[in-house]
Amino acid sequence: MLVGCFGIQRVSVTQQFCLSIIGGEGNRGLVKGKDLKQGAKMRLVGLTGGIASGKSTVSSMFKHNHIPVVDADIVARDALKKNSGGYKKVVAAFGPDILQDDGQVDRLKLGRIVFSDASKRQLLNRLLAPHISSGIFLKVLKLWIKGHKVIILDIPLLFEAKMDKWTKPIVVVWVDPETQLRRLMERDNSTEEDARNRINAQMSLDLKKSQADIVIDNTGSRQDLQERFSEVLSQVKRPLTWTEFWLSRDGTLSALLGVIVGVLAGKKFFW
Repeated sequence: MLVGCFGIQRVSVTQQFCLSIIGGEGNRGLVKGKDLKQGAKMRLVGLTGGIASGKSTVSSMFKHNHIPVVDADIVARDALKKNSGGYKKVVAAFGPDILQDDGQVDRLKLGRIVFSDASKRQLLNRLLAPHISSGIFLKVLKLWIKGHKVIILDIPLLFEAKMDKWTKPIVVVWVDPETQLRRLMERDNSTEEDARNRINAQMSLDLKKSQADIVIDNTGSRQDLQERFSEVLSQVKRPLTWTEFWLSRDGTLSALLGVIVGVLAGKKFFW
């Protein structure tokens, strides 16, 4: 399973994030002490976590509640589809040994390579960053055109990609290290060494937790998670601020209509 990550800024920033091939992603109380300041756009909610933390489960809960989600994992998979631009670059750099019999990239094999070698992980990052960036941008743009005012950006490497500055609030799905390791080994039937390599290749969940606006503790049961999610959902769906509204599609159209009416009224007055 592909973890993935992206950036929408200039190349010097996109080079800082990586596509961590393979993996998935999860304080007490929901809300940290920070006030939930609003972003400078329609509401783009940053959702992140760590491998085997439960982020994907929370992402699915948002979808179930009819809130659109832009999933960086899916965009990353598309960037590696057979014969795509990203696919050709990666195969040229890593060789045909990373391919399956059907010619598709073997993500597990590629993952083992990049998780055990930082330089190769950086190379993969450089190769795929432009493709993932454009894919994310296009998905957000399409949702904006459709009039969605709240969009979830599901990004495993939100902080590493420096994309936290574009999202508000930031939701981190957190679990303790022992639970994370156990769940990852059980989920992927992997050895402890492989699981630790994957976890250590990412920013620690405790550090992400310290930078979040909202933290969902997922160390408990599915019912516990559902109860915490319900509280988060009410915060995410709260009314937009004026800044967020004017930068949503409806706000932009309202402003455009106002300009047109003003111009027509001016013409009538002066002419």
